[in-house]
Formats: sequence, structure tokens, C-alpha cells
Amino acid sequence: MTDEEFAPLAQGARVLGLELTEEQVALFARFRRELLDWNQRVNLTAIADPALVLTRHFLDALTVVLAVPAQQRAHPLRVVDVGAGAGLPGLALKIVVPQWQMTELDAVGKKTRFVAHVAGVLGLQGVTVLTGRAEDLAREREHRERYDLCLARGVAPLRVLAEYALPFCAVGGLTVAMKKGDITREIEEGRRAVGQAGGRLEPLVRVPGLPGLDDARVLVPCHKVRPTPPHLPRAAGIPAKRPL
Repeated sequence: MTDEEFAPLAQGARVLGLELTEEQVALFARFRRELLDWNQRVNLTAIADPALVLTRHFLDALTVVLAVPAQQRAHPLRVVDVGAGAGLPGLALKIVVPQWQMTELDAVGKKTRFVAHVAGVLGLQGVTVLTGRAEDLAREREHRERYDLCLARGVAPLRVLAEYALPFCAVGGLTVAMKKGDITREIEEGRRAVGQAGGRLEPLVRVPGLPGLDDARVLVPCHKVRPTPPHLPRAAGIPAKRPL
């Protein structure tokens, strides 16, 4: 591990207002090692280039902080990462914002096993890993409207994602969808679904040009302004088949 090798991650984080410590860089190095090792046996990511893991996975995950005011970010927020995959953005954020209480949720057991493994190897405290469908878990009392911040990276179009994520979000909380490219149509198609699930779309947050991330990344913040109606989310599979 060299400073030069991790410079794109450290420099990009600095643009986002984050100053990575040596310890945090070491944790990212271990995270990457475990991800690439497991990926040889379990399909976790299509990105196998070590340099691209630093930018397209880790640095991309850290862009979430642009949607969370610094004063709020300092609090021990209850955060749920919906469709966590290989633990992104959740575990990357946990490394740099350790006070956040992170719940990693995915329907695929091999992915949640990896996430639990990495959290243990990195010694990350305050990480809960759940295996299950968002539509089912969002109906459980201990998860429904219990989170200050809900995150989703590349999970589904906004009109589907609204039904997956907003039921987890407490009234007054924030859901952030991570997107890229021209999402004008997706926003217009998803606006009604966000409202039906109790949310309100806020102005988009454009991600500045960062090392290795030059494909127009954007954060879509939705504030939770009223409780999600009891009939949402609908049964597993229906939101994707028949979006709101």
C-alpha cells in the first residue's frame, strides 16, 4: 500500500470535505483486499481493477456526504443502506463517519455474508446486517420509519425505489438515491411515487468532478414529510412489476 496508490481516494475525499486519516486509508485497503478476494469466488462486483475499486466504489460511496449537512452528519444517525450489495455505500461511509449506526440490507445471502465478514474484519462497531426483501423488512415494527437516513445506490428507478426506501425513513428524515447521467425523465416519472410514499423531492445535488468519476453523478434527496401509508410497500416483487 502506497500513498501514491491511494492518492485518488484521498484527494477526492478532500474535495468532498473529508480528510482521511492513515487508519481510515488502511481500512479501505483491507476492504478492497477482501472484496477482490471474495469476488473471485462470489460475484460481488463487475469492477475487478484495484484502482477502479478506490474511485468507482469507495469514492463514489463517500459522495453521499454532499447531501447531508455537516452539522447533521456529526450526529449518531440511524442509517439504512437498501440493496447494500458488497457493502456500498454503507461500509465505506462507516469508515469515515464512524458515529453513524449502519444497517446493511440486501436480499442476497452471499452478499450479506460478505458484508458481515468485512464489518468484522475491519472492526467496525455499530453495523447490523439484514438479509431479506426491502418490501418485507419495511413492514416490521423495528424497521418501519426508524431511520434518519436511507441510502440506495443503483438499486432501481426512482418510482420503484420510493416504495422500497421511504417506508424505512422516519418523518423528518432523508432518503438519498445515488444516480448518474441524465435523469430528467426518471425524476419526472418518480415524483408522484415519492409523494405517495410520504416524501418530497429536494433539489438535486450534483457531484463535482472527482478522480475517476467523470460520468455526471448526482444525488437525489427526498425528505420524508409525512408517514408512509399503511398499504405501502406492497408485497415483494410488485413495486418493480407495477410501479406507483
